Amino acid sequence: MKMTTIISALAFAASVFCGACSEDGPVTNPRQDNPSAIEKEVGFARGADVSWLTQMESEGRKFYTPGEDRQEMECMQLLRDHCGVNSIRLRVWVNPKDGWNNVDDVVLKARRAENLGLRTMIDFHFSDTWADPGHQEMPEAWKELSFDNLKSAVANHVNETLTALKNAGVTPEWVQVGNETTPGMMLPVGSVDNPVQLAQLNNAGYDAVKAVFPEAKVIVHLDGGNNQWAYDRMFDILENNGGKYDMIGMSLYPYWAEQQGETGGWQKVADDCIANINHLKQKYNKPVMICEIGMPYDQGELCKQLITKMMGTDIEGIFYWEPQAPNGYNDGYNLGCFDNDAPTVALDAFKNK
Repeated sequence: MKMTTIISALAFAASVFCGACSEDGPVTNPRQDNPSAIEKEVGFARGADVSWLTQMESEGRKFYTPGEDRQEMECMQLLRDHCGVNSIRLRVWVNPKDGWNNVDDVVLKARRAENLGLRTMIDFHFSDTWADPGHQEMPEAWKELSFDNLKSAVANHVNETLTALKNAGVTPEWVQVGNETTPGMMLPVGSVDNPVQLAQLNNAGYDAVKAVFPEAKVIVHLDGGNNQWAYDRMFDILENNGGKYDMIGMSLYPYWAEQQGETGGWQKVADDCIANINHLKQKYNKPVMICEIGMPYDQGELCKQLITKMMGTDIEGIFYWEPQAPNGYNDGYNLGCFDNDAPTVALDAFKNK
């Protein structure tokens, strides 16, 4: 989804000058002191991608507990205590023009998650902005690099980010090498039409992850979890060209599937996704994670049914994408699951796992 956010000069300055990488950073509100260590959960990941959070806080947004007795609460704690979330996903951009989702901003959010005892997934987009099936654009600073230097740039970017997290006391459990890379990454160099180069770029990221966090599970993530053909294409490319990965990641958005012509409602999209999960696990012998899921904010009960259905299949976890986003945020995003700045029933499914 394309970012068209207009940010105030104050917020821009905050994002640029947050190099201290601590909870004192001006993009972090409220501050969190370091508590005693909280034992993290293991097993099924009940997750949320909240990468917009510091930006939303800079804009003055507040978050509240559900029900009539509304209480203001920090968003990650709210998701943990009232929605059953045990994991946080954070995207990383290379040189974003407004500072959000750069290394410093990611470290700030990751430390907050760590202090709450939440597990973390780091999602490298390898772009200065959104990377998705319609946008896999090379970072501006990398456009003139030779292929060997491009691989080095990928490795150095991953190393810099993960080393900063390590120095801040954060140990990610999962790391995505690319975001929704269905057509490839950093096009045209890493296109699926250039399978050898795609595998080598993937491996540059994979090896850099393992050099800092050997136990982290590296994920290759595509969109359209119901589209078996696209997954066979990508993972055949990786298998045939020495591509390295530990886990298959997928997005599942019945809303977008229907916009693209799928019929049969969310149940059919979910059933096709489950069939694909079973197919992929048998064919490639890798675990599967739903790295993104969502439905329109005013369909909370249906979304709860979708998440419940998907939690019943053989996957490692589910991450809701930006649940805290209000309807229409960022020029039209309407697939969050908060209404009036409080959670709907969509994530109640997590409470039963």
